[in-house]
Amino acid sequence: MKKILLTSLMISLVLFISGCEEKQNKINRYLQNWTGVNGVLEVYAGDKLVKRFIKIDKLSTAVSTEGNQARAYRYGYGYLDENFNFKKDSSEKKVYFEVSDYSTYVFFENPNL
Repeated sequence: MKKILLTSLMISLVLFISGCEEKQNKINRYLQNWTGVNGVLEVYAGDKLVKRFIKIDKLSTAVSTEGNQARAYRYGYGYLDENFNFKKDSSEKKVYFEVSDYSTYVFFENPNL
């Protein structure tokens, strides 16, 4: 009986995970929200780095107040890395930020940790 239950549980899990890509993305986002991500957001002006935010859990897409229309910016919370050293220094505070979809930016996990 235990083998049948375990087998059907495994088959259900495989079918659930092998479903559509969006379902997999939702699972990944849930796990990242639960475990946290040590994200870095870099904002560029041309080829010059002008801002860096570190220790970001996630970037969120803004949604209109009425309806489900996505707005043309992302937002989140992180520490402004003023000296671009990838570390939170004692003078660097957690801030709210927004970045336009029309900006040049890169979001990635901090490789230095």
